[in-house]
Amino acid sequence: MSVDPYREIGFDKDGDGPAGQAADLVGLARRGVTDLVVFAHGWNNSPSGATRLYSDFFAPFPELLAPGVEAGYAGVVWPSMMFTDEPVPDFRALVTTLPEKERAIVRLTELLELAPPEEAAFAEFGALLRELADVGGTAPLGVGGEAVGPGPDIPAFLTADPLETCALFADAAEVTAASAASSEEALFGDGPGRLWKGGREALRQATYYVMKRRAGHVGERGLGPLLAEVARAAPGLRVHLVGHSMGARLVAYSLRGLPGALRPVRSMTLLQGAFSHYAFAARLPHEPDRSGALRDMQLRVRGPVVACHSHHDTALGIFYPLASRAARDSASLTGPLGRIVGRDARWGAIGWDGVQGVPGAPRRTLATVLRDGVPASGCVSVDTAEAVRSHSDVRRPELARVVVSAARIGRR
Repeated sequence: MSVDPYREIGFDKDGDGPAGQAADLVGLARRGVTDLVVFAHGWNNSPSGATRLYSDFFAPFPELLAPGVEAGYAGVVWPSMMFTDEPVPDFRALVTTLPEKERAIVRLTELLELAPPEEAAFAEFGALLRELADVGGTAPLGVGGEAVGPGPDIPAFLTADPLETCALFADAAEVTAASAASSEEALFGDGPGRLWKGGREALRQATYYVMKRRAGHVGERGLGPLLAEVARAAPGLRVHLVGHSMGARLVAYSLRGLPGALRPVRSMTLLQGAFSHYAFAARLPHEPDRSGALRDMQLRVRGPVVACHSHHDTALGIFYPLASRAARDSASLTGPLGRIVGRDARWGAIGWDGVQGVPGAPRRTLATVLRDGVPASGCVSVDTAEAVRSHSDVRRPELARVVVSAARIGRR
């Protein structure tokens, strides 16, 4: 680890962690730590991979801190899985993260490898995806557009015709590769081999749905209560939350797990956040009677809530809106791709274009923030495209400087 003192905070899929974690963090405050920076990873297939991310990201911090600031560092380790540019999540990572689904995972992998042309094979594939995602249950923290209120609990792409689902995702994969066919005819034009390529992305999106639900659950029922316990015992400790990808969702949802009277969080920085850009909105522009899932949660942060975003992030620019719209609207699976991917503001990610639907929320370039600093409070969007070139490209000293600026712990 590049910094000291450093602690790791562990949670299982239910948000439970080992005893004594809060006491360990309180101990840092009693040793003189004034500011605790807590980072939550996104998709990751091993604790050691998470630790490497934290070590790399925290490395610039000691040289950035102002005199008198005594910083401590913590990394959240929670059961997620790799979600890179690979077409299918690693088999071992899937089984490790979802051991209770091993039978379904084995068969899903077989179907993707064999690519049988029979329609019955696609029907089996769809049934296995539903089993993997537990779509018979109720999503506790919402899906799709991240809105509070009535709506389906089950992503429509998991219940739609598997052939149509696979065709849609195959087309989206080609858009990402800059060789897409844009017409409806092309969605269904290249036979079963192409459809199974879409099936690979459908599996990835099903695991995305599971991880999305889990990240919110761990944040609200794990990290939030833990921070509350620390705040009661060490009220002077200033906490600064950082999250990448699904980890951004995790730290954001931890605000829902904080009692309203406790406000230990002094800043929150979201790096390529994989949740709705309307999450903090009091009302949704397309549905004014509904609000974002994290409405007013930014008020539980004493300082700024910073959303770092980049248009180079194709995972959020292409597949996030595709999955989000398909999760809420089964008609998406038969419409032209242009109306589904990247062109409908209802389904955008906060890591793609920043905070939306919050009046007065400023927007800044990375260069401006590095020169002038982050605004002192409220939701702030920072365009980091000049430094961040892909979804996982967050091991950047410029982003460390953004976190330090938002936390008000840096050198002037």
